[in-house]
Amino acid sequence: MSRALENAVYGLVSTPVLHTAVKHGVFASLIEDGPDTAEGLAGRLGTDQDTLERMLLVLTSLGVVERAAGGEYSPAPDAVPFLDRRNSRYLGGFVEHLTLETQGRLGRLDTYLAEGKPDTEASPFDDVYRDADSLRAFMRAMWDLSFGMSQELAALAGMAGTKRLVDVGGATGPFAVAALLTEPTLSATVFDMPAVGHLVGEDADARPVADRLDFVGGDFFADELPHGDCLAFGYILSDWDDDTCVTLLEKAYRACEAPGRVLIMDRLFDDDRSGPLATAAMNLVMHIEMAGRHRTAAEFVALLERAGFGGCEVRRGSGEKHLVIGHKK
Repeated sequence: MSRALENAVYGLVSTPVLHTAVKHGVFASLIEDGPDTAEGLAGRLGTDQDTLERMLLVLTSLGVVERAAGGEYSPAPDAVPFLDRRNSRYLGGFVEHLTLETQGRLGRLDTYLAEGKPDTEASPFDDVYRDADSLRAFMRAMWDLSFGMSQELAALAGMAGTKRLVDVGGATGPFAVAALLTEPTLSATVFDMPAVGHLVGEDADARPVADRLDFVGGDFFADELPHGDCLAFGYILSDWDDDTCVTLLEKAYRACEAPGRVLIMDRLFDDDRSGPLATAAMNLVMHIEMAGRHRTAAEFVALLERAGFGGCEVRRGSGEKHLVIGHKK
């Protein structure tokens, strides 16, 4: 069996193992307290040694964990930023969402493949807003998924000279906060559903910029957007079909003070749509959980031009997320 096929077959096991290890503090202990044997780590955590060792062997075979000759386990160096809860690139919340929410919805694929996705399916946000705990968990996942990369994308966008950023559908503000941290004269408004408002600014990274960060509650389908000279859509447009995206971008055009611009931050397919894997996987998740899809850079540029923006450009990040910019003169 090829390595690629092996990973696909046993991914059903490995992702929940990763989530369970995160949940029970395995990585937090190995990162903060140092490497240890399965016996020693089980003692630290108060967990069953046999179960823990079997999990560690799975994680070692994946390359997420390394095992020394003496039996001590430690996280692989290239995995540490994503598993360290103190790091802005931490993915624990996103892994939790994939395991507890997305995995349960994958069963819909069988029906979708046989019959197509029904037009009458419930709103994709019904589950997110079903109660306060679900909302907080989803927003935590979005922060974990977005904040680390947002720091790179904010620098890539270049916020110098921008007066007011409007982060459309900005959740608890990972991009807005990242942008404020790069530019001391910038002000930012997060625009999202009113229920999100009390969660904005609660992350420790937001505290230094809280005086320049505000929130406006609303529905971007029903309401016009707050005005600014830079409007950002971070991982929003991939939730929706092309016509809906153009409608949102037209609202952004009306709200954008000239000379200004709109930023689209999202995963991009390669031009031939052959990858990358993370984009292809999340493109399928968009079909299951939302109402949209992932696109190539050229497809995003076409949407921007339909909405009236010009001078479009693409700036690629070092990871999975990239930047497509449209200008209003």
